[in-house]
Amino acid sequence: MNGADTAWIIVATALVLFMTLPGLALFYGGLVRARNVLSVFMHCYAIACLMSILWFAFGYSIAFGPGTSGLWGGLDKMFLSGVTADSLSGTLPEVLFFAFQMTFAIITPALIVGAYVERIGFGFVLLFSSLWMLLCYAPVVHWVWGGGILADGGIFGDSGVKDFAGGIVVHETAGLAALILAIFLGSRRDPSKPPHNPGMVMIGAAMLWVGWFGFNGGSQLAADGGAAMALTVTHISAAAASLSWALWERIKFGKSSLVGLVTGTIAGLASITPASGFVGPVEALVIGSVAGILCQEAVSMIRNRVKIDDTLDVFAVHGVGGIFGTLMIAVFGAGSWAAQLGSLVIVGAFTTVVTVALILVCRLVMPLRVDAETETTGLDLAVHGERAYEFNS
Repeated sequence: MNGADTAWIIVATALVLFMTLPGLALFYGGLVRARNVLSVFMHCYAIACLMSILWFAFGYSIAFGPGTSGLWGGLDKMFLSGVTADSLSGTLPEVLFFAFQMTFAIITPALIVGAYVERIGFGFVLLFSSLWMLLCYAPVVHWVWGGGILADGGIFGDSGVKDFAGGIVVHETAGLAALILAIFLGSRRDPSKPPHNPGMVMIGAAMLWVGWFGFNGGSQLAADGGAAMALTVTHISAAAASLSWALWERIKFGKSSLVGLVTGTIAGLASITPASGFVGPVEALVIGSVAGILCQEAVSMIRNRVKIDDTLDVFAVHGVGGIFGTLMIAVFGAGSWAAQLGSLVIVGAFTTVVTVALILVCRLVMPLRVDAETETTGLDLAVHGERAYEFNS
C-alpha cells in the first residue's frame, strides 16, 4: 500500500460524491421549474443511496470480479466477500478502490435524471436506475476497466480502448439511455418555461467543476504527475468550452447567458474525461474549444430539428461530449481508431438494447409517466407532498 496514493484517492472519492450530492442536484434543480425542484433533488439523492447499496451487493463484483469470460466479473465479490482492510488493489486498499468506483456508479445513472425530469414516475426512476446500473453500466465497466473484452488483450488485441475516466463508460452510456428514455416519455406538456433559478445552476456547475478534479485526477489511482496532468487538462478544457459556448451564443443570438456559459463548462468537462490521462494542455485547449460549439449545436439539433424533449440536454452535452472526447484520443495519436470507434459502436449498441428492454419491462411494473394533473400541479407537491416555494411557477 502507498500512503500518498491512498490519501489522494480518499479525497478524490469525496470529490466525486460531491459531484452528485450536491453538485448535480443543484445544477439540474435550477434548470427545472420551481414546482419540480424537490423532485429533482429526490431523484439524485435516492439514486445515490440506492446505487451505493447495489454496488456493494452486486455491482462491484460484476464490474471488477475475477471472471474470465471478458463479459462480466462474476459474483465472487458480492457484498465485498473476501475484501478486508488489508486487501490491496494495486497500491490502494481494495475497499477504497471499491468506494471510489462506487461514486462513479452513483453519478452515471444520476446523469440520466436530466432527461426525464418534470414528468416521470418516482417508482419507475428507482426500478429502472437499479436494473440499468447492474445490467448495463457494471458490465461496460468490466469490458473497459475490469480487463474485459474491450481492454488491452481483448477483441482489439494489445491496443485496447483508451477511456481514462469514462467517456464511454459514463458519458456515452448515460447519454444514450437519457435520449432513449426521453423518446419513450414524449415531450413535456409545456416545455417552453425557462429555468427557475439560473444562480442555482451556476452553483451546481461550479461544484461539478471542482468535483471533476477527483473524477479525472483520481482515475490515475495514484498521487503522481499523471494525476496532476489529468487535473490540469480538465481545468483547461472546462475553461475553454465555457468561453467558446458563450462566444458562439453571442454570435448566434446577440447575448451570452449564464446558463449557457456554465453548460459549456460541463461540455468541456465531459469531453476531456476520456482523454484526460492521454493528452496535454494544448490538446485540452483544442478539445474544450471545439466542445463548447459542438455540444451547443447538438442541443439545437435535438431540440429543434429532431424534436426530442431531452429536458436538460443530457445526450447533447454528456453523450456527444463523451463520444467526441473518446474520438479525440485517436486524433491525437494516443489510441487506435479501430479500438476507439469499435468500442463506441459496441457499447452504444449494447446500451441501446439493454435500455429499451429495461424500459419495456419496468413500465409493466411501474408507471413510466405521471398523469396530466400531477404534471400540471408539479411533482414536488403531487408526488412528494412538499414544495420548495410558497408559490409554484
